[in-house]
Parts: sequence; structure tokens; C-alpha cells
Amino acid sequence: MVAIAAAVAVALTAACSWGTTPDAPGTTTPSASAPADPIHPVVQAPPAATVVTGDDAQAALTTSRTLLASAPVVVLAPAGDGTAALTAASAAVALGAPVLLAADGADVAGELERLGATHVLAVGDVPADAIPDGVASVPAASGADADALEAATGADLGAPVVVGPGGEDAAVRALEGPEPAVLVAGPTGDASTDPASVDPGPADAASTDPAATDPALSDTAGPSSTATALPATTLPATAPVTADGVVAFADGTVPLAAAATLRALGVVVLDVPGGDPRATSATVQAVASAAPAAVVAFGDTFGTPEQLAARVATARTGVELPGGGQLVFPAVPGQPGKKYVALYGTPGSGALGVLGEQDVPATIARAEQHAAPFRSLTADTVVPAVEIIATIASGGPEADGSYSRKRPVEDLRPLVEAAGAAGQYVVLDLQPGRQDFVTQAQAYADLLALPHVGLALDPEWRLAPDQVHLRQIGSVGIDEVNATAAWLAGFTRERGLPQKMFVLHQFSLRMITERERLDTSHDELAPLIHVDGQGSQPAKAGTWATLRTGAPPVHWGWKNFYDEDAPMLDPAQTYQVQPVPDLVTYQ
Repeated sequence: MVAIAAAVAVALTAACSWGTTPDAPGTTTPSASAPADPIHPVVQAPPAATVVTGDDAQAALTTSRTLLASAPVVVLAPAGDGTAALTAASAAVALGAPVLLAADGADVAGELERLGATHVLAVGDVPADAIPDGVASVPAASGADADALEAATGADLGAPVVVGPGGEDAAVRALEGPEPAVLVAGPTGDASTDPASVDPGPADAASTDPAATDPALSDTAGPSSTATALPATTLPATAPVTADGVVAFADGTVPLAAAATLRALGVVVLDVPGGDPRATSATVQAVASAAPAAVVAFGDTFGTPEQLAARVATARTGVELPGGGQLVFPAVPGQPGKKYVALYGTPGSGALGVLGEQDVPATIARAEQHAAPFRSLTADTVVPAVEIIATIASGGPEADGSYSRKRPVEDLRPLVEAAGAAGQYVVLDLQPGRQDFVTQAQAYADLLALPHVGLALDPEWRLAPDQVHLRQIGSVGIDEVNATAAWLAGFTRERGLPQKMFVLHQFSLRMITERERLDTSHDELAPLIHVDGQGSQPAKAGTWATLRTGAPPVHWGWKNFYDEDAPMLDPAQTYQVQPVPDLVTYQ
């Protein structure tokens, strides 16, 4: 009945319009049997990442400007009218048209001009001065029923769906062409308005058509009705287009007008809690599956467009870290974070730590055995790890004069790859002697190119030109640390790798001069200060407190020494350290 009534209304309107309007010179009058070709918007290639902020009206403008080069038909509603926004959303998806909101400070007229709009569907109480001269306006009532909306748009609409308070965002996101549901705001507090309780499919008209129960929405309502009569004219026939390759992100809700434009262009909205698509396995795999060429993100948590574009490029790879996702220490509300428990040492030598006391398979098993007791102590995911000493402080100058013996990459690869296969994280530890950290890190680029491998700097073993190991305790200036971080961040970004742990070992303040200038801005790195103090527990607690005072914003690590601590803490005692360490290593 809805479709028939709409068809009759369209036919009558077209006949009246064409029959009473004089033909322009050189034109041919279309007839009902030869309708004009549908018109449609033109999608443009958006930037790799767009971050949309501001109020609803500004968000609607930004969305239109980002995705569309032109749009002959635009849906316009007044800002602040939720009922009109729902009606506009249904109409927009049926028409394949953008939605704009008339509001103070929103340059709607300028956007209509940029789009080359010739017709506007004005939903609700749209100010007359919001529509420029020369743009035809077709009215539609706020909360219009399917018959009225079909008559105004000339498009087919689906069944009505009553939307309860708080369900508006989900309802608009669920709209699908070519016959989208007619969204109608339900009475506040009515349990029947819960969107989950409404069947959007075909049903008896008396139970699904809001006009059957709400006289204000009926075409035959009396003088108190807020609805308008069927419009005298309709919009030209339109054809929807799809913004291929575009995906929208939301950390929370999307402004309704912007969401309607997205759905009108076939753009899917992905929920990205916390604003970083790398944070969870679900978002990483959703982005990898969608493989977007461009994203439009709504919310203040997504960072800059440049930052978001880099994050999306990483998420597109679908490669995840041990424990899931692509962040070393994810912090998503309602989701578990990550903590790490590691063995420390170098393969083949028990003298430098427990990691080297057994072969590769036994090391992997032992790392898991160390991590297991911590899992019952935290809601976070506990990831087993190995911290491998890649360059070892030596008593002699070595051939290059560095006082640092470099383990060949191929000697370390079996353990590195076995750890990755077992879902364990790897940190490469550098004891550079008289060589700089950047040069040594670059020598292990082949291993750092693996997604599950991070880097640790051990300033205790960074010597000045006249120093020798075990005669002096080494130290490093913050500029060298920052240069190493910058190199590693760029290396990670260029390869689209997941975030890397960046560890600084420290047990005295003098080991890292000007530590307060540590550059923690690299989105590709998760910086962590690892407190290496050994001895009595009161002494270790004092070192922990001293190093945390005035520290830059970093994560924190704690080391348990089997032989040097008196006594060594068990897992429960270790997690009583405050703040709870993000990384615990055993040596």
C-alpha cells in the first residue's frame, strides 16, 4: 500500500508539474513513460585519514566535504531535533544523499553551493534562510511516516522502526538501502521502544506503523497534528553511489547526520574503543579484513590524521603481537591490558642469566613456566618473554675497539623464531661498550624487523672512551637514547610493524643523564624503564622509589635475581610492588 500510494503521488505530482510549467526553449518534456535518468552524487577520493570533531552540525559538514565532490540532492534538518535527524537519516539512505544540519555557525549554504545542489529535502523546521536562492526545497515533516516520506522523496522506504532513547546511533548505522527502514523516535520511557524489541521486518501495519498508534504521525490527523500534508512536489529521481574503499571509525557514537551520510554512501562504521585500531585483536582483524584505502574517524581519541593513517597502515597488515593486538601495553576501557614475564641472558651461557642454562626448546618451556604463576594474580594477559643479550660487555677491546662482543644474528635467530612461534615476546639487549647504541641496534635490523622483537639499552655497559667494564659503571646521555628511539620508531613505521617495547635498564640516576628529556612521543614505541637493582628487598624498594621520582611517563619493569637478591620475591610478592611492574625479568 505504501509503495502504491507513493507511486500514485509521484505520478500525479509529475503530471501536474510537467503539464503546468512552460517548456524551456529547445527542451523536451519528459513523460511518465519516459522518466529522466536518475541523478546521483559524485564521490571523491578522501585523504588516507580524516579525524572528525566538533558538534553535530560541523561533523555533518566535515563528512560531506571529505567524501563528496558533488551532490545534486541534499537532505537538510535543523540541529538539535533528534526526531528530524532520524527522519532525515532514513530519507538520505533511500536517496543516496548527504545530510546537513542547519545551525548557527554552520556554513550550510556554502556547502550546498560547493556540492552543486539543486534540490533540498527540508526535514522539520528548517529556517528558510538556510537554503540559498535557486535551490528547490521539498518539505518533509519531522517524524514523517513512510507514505509521506516516499511521496516527498520519490524513493521506496521499508517498514517503520521505533527507536528508543540511546538507540539512535545503532539504528542509523543499521540502515541499509535500497529500502531503508523509516526510523521513528519512540516515547521516552516506553519499554517497547527498545530497538532490540522491535522487529524491523514485515509485520501487521497496525502494530508497526507509528501512524496507527500516534495520531500526530497520521496523514489524516486533525488540527493538532504536527505532520504536514503530502508535499506538492517531489525530488528528482536519484541513484545511490558507494564510497568504495572508505571505512569509518567510532570511539563511541557517531553524530546522527554524519552517520546517515556514511550509510547513504555505503560506508561501514567500525567500533574502535580507545581510538587506536591497533589496540585489540578484534579491531586489527576488522581493519585487515576491510583493507580501507581511507578512514574517517569520529572522536577526540584518534590523534592527528597523520598518526591515525600510520596506525591504520599497521592494522591493515593483520600481524599481531603475542597476547593479541599490535600494542605492547594496550589500555582500552573494559579490555585486559598486558604484562610480561621474561627470562634474561644469552643463549649457550648460563653465566649471564637463566636464559642460557638450557637449549632453545627448554628455554621456551621455562619462560612459560615462569609466566604461569602470575596469571592468577592479574586480570591482564601475561605474556611469556625472553630478553636476549645480543651484544655482551667484554673485558678486552675486541677487534673494533668497542669492548663489546657481538653475537651473530644467525646465532640468535633459532631462539628468536622459536619464541615467536610459541607466542612469546623477545627483547634484544645491547651492552655496547665504547660503541653507540644506534650503531649496535642497526646491526640487528634483521631481527628487529620481526613483529615480536623489541629493543633494550643497558647504559651500565655504555663506556666513555677512557673507561673499562667493571672498573667504572657506564652511562649514556639522553641525546643518544633519543636518537636510538627515533631510529627504531622510523624503522618500525616504515615497515608497518606492530609497536615495539623500548627498554632502558637503570639502577642509578647517573646512568642516564638528563633522563627527564626522554622522548616518549613515538607512537611506534612503548618505553619502559627497567629497574635492575639487586640485593636486599629494602634496598631494591629504595632504588625503585628513587628512580620513579621525577621520571618521564613510561612503563616500569622489575628484575628478580636468583643469586643476588636476599631474598628473591615470589610472584605474589612481586606484584605487590607498586605500581605493579609491567615487565618482570628473571636473571
